[in-house]
Amino acid sequence: MKLLEKVLLGNVSLKNRMAMAAMTRGRAGANGLVGDMTVEYYTQRASAGLLFTEAIRISEEAIGSPLTPGIFTTE
Repeated sequence: MKLLEKVLLGNVSLKNRMAMAAMTRGRAGANGLVGDMTVEYYTQRASAGLLFTEAIRISEEAIGSPLTPGIFTTE
């Protein structure tokens, strides 16, 4: 087994065996909206391998960590 070889994980083909663990980055706005800085951060890392994202706010009131992105709005 080689770290940089392609691998099948269930039905998903992965580019390599590298994975980035979830880390709360605090790059969203105070309102939970994702901005250019968040998009750039994940774009830079997405090509490397499997990526687990950070905490996600499920409602405007659900703030486990400050500046985490939310999925409670269509904005």
